[in-house]
Amino acid sequence: MKRPKLRKASKRLSCHKRYKIQKKIREHHRKVRKEAKKRGHKKPKKDPGIPSAAPFKEELLREAEQRKQRLEELKQKQKLNRQKEHEKKRKLEAKKNAATIEEKAEGKDSSGKSKGKTKKTLNKNSKKSCCRELMKVLETSDVVLEVLDARDPMGCRCPQLEQAVTSSGGNKKLLLVLNKIDLVPKDNVEKWLNYLKKEFPTVAFKSATIMKDKTMQVQVTKRHARVDFAETSQYFGSKCLLKLLQGYGKTQDKAIRVGVVGFPNVGKSSIINSLRGKRACNVGLTRGVTKSMQIVQLDKQTKMLDSPSIIADPSNSALALALRSIIDPEGSDSADVLEGVNAIINHCSKQQVMMHYNIPDFRDSEEFLSLLARKRGMLKKGGVPDIENMAKLVLCDWTGARVKYYSQPPGFQKPPPYLTEQKIAEMQEGFNLNNLEQENSITVKALKHPTPANSIAFQSAGMTNGTIEENKVIEKGPEWGNMETSKEEEEEEEDEEEFTESDDDEDDVEEDDDDDDTREESQVQVTRKAKPGKRQTNPTNSKEQRAGNERSRSLSFSLDKPADEDDAYDFNTDYV
Repeated sequence: MKRPKLRKASKRLSCHKRYKIQKKIREHHRKVRKEAKKRGHKKPKKDPGIPSAAPFKEELLREAEQRKQRLEELKQKQKLNRQKEHEKKRKLEAKKNAATIEEKAEGKDSSGKSKGKTKKTLNKNSKKSCCRELMKVLETSDVVLEVLDARDPMGCRCPQLEQAVTSSGGNKKLLLVLNKIDLVPKDNVEKWLNYLKKEFPTVAFKSATIMKDKTMQVQVTKRHARVDFAETSQYFGSKCLLKLLQGYGKTQDKAIRVGVVGFPNVGKSSIINSLRGKRACNVGLTRGVTKSMQIVQLDKQTKMLDSPSIIADPSNSALALALRSIIDPEGSDSADVLEGVNAIINHCSKQQVMMHYNIPDFRDSEEFLSLLARKRGMLKKGGVPDIENMAKLVLCDWTGARVKYYSQPPGFQKPPPYLTEQKIAEMQEGFNLNNLEQENSITVKALKHPTPANSIAFQSAGMTNGTIEENKVIEKGPEWGNMETSKEEEEEEEDEEEFTESDDDEDDVEEDDDDDDTREESQVQVTRKAKPGKRQTNPTNSKEQRAGNERSRSLSFSLDKPADEDDAYDFNTDYV
């Protein structure tokens, strides 16, 4: 039997009820209007702006825009500080939870092997472990290859490393490999080869940045079919270096081990891949990819030892720390990145920088970054140029292989104090130097080099000091010396100390924020203090920089005024 359909309740109302609801609604709206009238709440009148006939209209509009930018920057700073505080608290809580979990796990596990493994994983990415692995490579290798960037060979040399190899004894040899010669003019490469060969045997080299293997071919044919590997997969100078090492192995009548050392992003792993003919070591654009010693067998008589990068000493100049230290521009402090870019720009030819980036004249590095950000469309909300992200991109371009710049060798040959004539003769013993010169000339002629007009003239800061011994490593050093991978661990250690202190330290944090503001206003003076032995630029440039600092101080002074004294203009609105 079918169930009878239930009728839905009707929504119809009687007229009396409907009129009553409408009356109550009208009374409510009347009451709301009366209360608003008592409070005096009115619609904001639109600002008429500056009349077109007013004098100095453009200057007033420019000042308004600059004040608006300053206000937005202050808001972003406050927001970043709040985010940092939240991250510190979150990391502390996560670390406490991890510590309790580890204690429970250690209580359950009775064997000591698991404890040793956990300790190793914790200390694997620290600076001390990198120094330990580097010293292991230096001790076990018979020949040490110090890789230099051809754009700044003197800045890539580490006197502590060279002294450790030359004074070690045991017939240990040191060779210099001048990598990335395709980014430097031909005449400049020849000058550097003539300069360096008087101290150590030097090999001209151009490594392959991408090695094609089976997996790479599959990915290229399916997804990236238009990618051209003609330039990135070519390598020159590998035959010359192999002949040199094999000839030395024959004189020793034994299998030799060759260690490859150098600062970050000079191409250590790429050289091993080029000698092997295929991808044997991991290669990446970021710094600090190699974290431990890797052994690659070239042939029966030769073994290659890949090593982690040399850690730059914090006492180096701002330029050396920007180009040679293991920092991650994405994770590092924006003030340090801006300081590094400022040091790079001050050591270059200004006209060639303007020609390379196709931008007009600029007073300082901040104006250079703002012009470049506007040109490339890197803008924040309201059309403000994103200077911080632009600085990170510029630093990545200079440490990578995108920017073609070159530095001149010193005018006179002055070897370091640890290199005597006897040591130089010992380092050159066992190598066929005549054949090496011929092979170097062949590799230099075979490559296509940029002209001096297409590259940027760069003033080198000299040799870069590095820390090799594990005892001399300072884990809590300046941020330029922080490892890319161990940076989070060091921040967590600092967070513990900050949060164990009393609540009175909050006032000190506010004072530090004020110091950061003054630091940004006088960036040029900070970079001069960072490097005492730096050559000064032209006097005209220094006057322009002082004028720029005075303008920034006047702007900051105008920000401190109350709103009543500010000409009664609303600078939150855009008049342009």
